[in-house]
Amino acid sequence: AEAVEIASAALVDLRTVTDRQRGALLEPVTGAFSRLRADLRPLVRFGDLDVQFVEPPATGRALPGDVAHSARAIVRTAVLALVDEGAARRVRIQWDCDGRNLLMQLRDDGAGTLDVHDDTVRPIAERVATLDGELHVASTAGWGSVLDIAIPLDPPAGKPVSSEASDLTPREQDVLRLVATGIGNREIADGLGISPNTVKYHVANLLRKLGARTRAELAAVSSRA
Repeated sequence: AEAVEIASAALVDLRTVTDRQRGALLEPVTGAFSRLRADLRPLVRFGDLDVQFVEPPATGRALPGDVAHSARAIVRTAVLALVDEGAARRVRIQWDCDGRNLLMQLRDDGAGTLDVHDDTVRPIAERVATLDGELHVASTAGWGSVLDIAIPLDPPAGKPVSSEASDLTPREQDVLRLVATGIGNREIADGLGISPNTVKYHVANLLRKLGARTRAELAAVSSRA
């Protein structure tokens, strides 16, 4: 237990430093897009999927490092989701920037059955939500699906993370303590004898009450408390 606590605290510290360094850097939108193409090159080279890239305008605003990193991760996850749907043979990826948001669109020629509530899309929606972004999914049976994603380049600053836990219920305090160890929702649920969905509910409440944006921030709050 002591080893887990030490390791979790160290990982939180490392993640905090990494996020600060990444956020302090600016990456040209064309450069970020080129890195995305490199990330997807193995899928293009060794898979049957035809991935088409529409280059963003070279004059687009430079992206904060954390936005560029998250955008590439979102697109990679989305491409794999479209592939997992089974029928897609072609995916078109387009980036643009309107000065305030990074705009991303993915369009496939698959079965057209994807929905924003699908298990394959949910991780994308959660990642976009943590960035204060928006995700829209439009599908036409037999024609394919379109994912439109907008990520703000200057996310509104959240309220300061507070270590005040006096308004937390005993169960929320239990969940917060276990989140700080770095284990997942399933393990927390097993440890407390509740369902994973109930854990998700408590985690959402903790994020809201403590003004945190991520589980790492919750862990930091718990450590300070």
